[in-house]
Amino acid sequence: MSLRYAVLGLLARRPSTGYELTQTFDRSLRTSWHARHSQIYPELAKLEAADLAEVVGRGARRSKTYAITAAGRAELRRWLVEAQPDRSQRSESGLRLFLTPLLDPADRQAAYERDLAHVEQELAALERVLAGMRGAAEPEVFAPQVELGIRVDTVMRDWLREQIQASSAGTGRD
Repeated sequence: MSLRYAVLGLLARRPSTGYELTQTFDRSLRTSWHARHSQIYPELAKLEAADLAEVVGRGARRSKTYAITAAGRAELRRWLVEAQPDRSQRSESGLRLFLTPLLDPADRQAAYERDLAHVEQELAALERVLAGMRGAAEPEVFAPQVELGIRVDTVMRDWLREQIQASSAGTGRD
């Protein structure tokens, strides 16, 4: 259900094509929500059918630019302010880290190092995104959310480094 609101929120920011929305998901929303082309285009059609979004332009290769409607803004506001969020989370990475104490020390070390390499790559990518936002001609309203992603990844990086160090020292602190 949150895909609907993620798309509405991005359309509230600026009218966009499905391709542009996919790029924004890949760049800015990567730490909170992921969506593929195959999910975004049907969602845009549903939003249009529900009068929450409308086609405001057509481009090359039959591309459509969508914008949020007044009803879409009202629905987005209702969801953001009035609806209680589903705070349950599913994270395969989190589950794997929770279960690493079941591994022998060498495998545990390998798992931590694999995850550390990934987190460091994500951090670097988010820092590039933030630098691009800061260098943009117009202020980027989602820059604080990218900064939050950087903070979360920084905490994860530091925790993984601690686990690797503890594993190397043989303290088994998990």
